Amino acid sequence: MKSGKTLLLIFLFAFGSITAQNSDIETIQNILDEQEKAWSDHNLEKFMQGYWKSDELTYYSGGKITKGWQTTLGNYKKGYPTKAHTGKLNFKVDQITKITEDSYYVMGQYFLTREAGDANGTFMIIFKKIDGKWKIIADSSC
Repeated sequence: MKSGKTLLLIFLFAFGSITAQNSDIETIQNILDEQEKAWSDHNLEKFMQGYWKSDELTYYSGGKITKGWQTTLGNYKKGYPTKAHTGKLNFKVDQITKITEDSYYVMGQYFLTREAGDANGTFMIIFKKIDGKWKIIADSSC
């Protein structure tokens, strides 16, 4: 009888852990969906809401490392000044993988359809749960 209770407790713990992980992945996917919409609406400030608003935010692209939320937003505004430059964004998420209890990495592809010329590439971003909210703390896009 005792081993039956132990097995039930193990099952309930494992099920709870899987359910929490599925919820985390769904939340992260929702953030990415919101970012697609914000970018496609040329709303870069709203797009940046998915990122950690910190000077420690790290963005790596084109062989350059950028630090800071405000700097990253400024770079986006310079590089994508109009709707013709932002166009329509679509992500293809290839994998969302748990690193620790409060962090995941996401690997995928981005596709920009735009008047200024289409662009696509790959990305790897790291999400961390900060103050109860999932935020991108690092982004590497190429």
